[in-house]
Amino acid sequence: MAHRAIWSLLACLLFLTYQKQLRETFALIKNRRTFSLLALTSLLLSLNWGIYIWSVSVDRVVEAALGYYITPLVAVTFGVGVLKEHLRKYQLISVILATIGVVILTVAYGRLPWIAIGLAVSWGSYSLIKKHLNAGALQTLSIETLVAIIPNATYLIYLLSKNEAEFGQDVGFSLALVSAGLFTVVPLLMFNAATTRLPLTITGLLQYITPTIMFLVGIFVFNEELKVSKLLGFVFIWSALAFLGTDLVKSSRSANQGRN
Repeated sequence: MAHRAIWSLLACLLFLTYQKQLRETFALIKNRRTFSLLALTSLLLSLNWGIYIWSVSVDRVVEAALGYYITPLVAVTFGVGVLKEHLRKYQLISVILATIGVVILTVAYGRLPWIAIGLAVSWGSYSLIKKHLNAGALQTLSIETLVAIIPNATYLIYLLSKNEAEFGQDVGFSLALVSAGLFTVVPLLMFNAATTRLPLTITGLLQYITPTIMFLVGIFVFNEELKVSKLLGFVFIWSALAFLGTDLVKSSRSANQGRN
């Protein structure tokens, strides 16, 4: 995670320089309220990255996939509880189905699926705060990684002092660590470009691709066990997402008809 933050910052600086956005980014840093909020989102982002990396290292990829599946549902819950938005019929059904699914998975796991909940809540909270920031994604990510670089760089320096650092020991592994920066920043830029070119319904439904790939990798690559009880829980989650996707399509059509 430390390398991801450091190389992401360097990648962000390169893109900021190329797009001539350095001055605007420094202006955001000088704004006390904006910087304070970005320091908080930096903490949430680091927490999300840390939970995800740990879940992969202990062969809990399927549970991590669950976290990203229920993230949109957490966002809906935050919208109601924090932003005082009203639930539409399909949204209410999706929340009920997701709650049942999480309860089933809790019983199936014999514990609360805290990896999934941690990922969903941290990313949902991150998105909620970012909703109130009037700034570009590249600029905000640059500041977030800048805040995170202090503890991460300190940790890497500590490893170097103890001769425990892996970086530089193997060329292939070192290049993989460096590439983490590009693999973090480039998809973000591509997603931002897509949001200006694609309908909201498409970009909203595309967010389910990542957890689906994670789920399949967990089952077929890491050979994680998927009992019938766990599969039943996922069926409820997938059903909830189907209703949420339907609501997204219906609301988008209504908005388009209203504009026409």
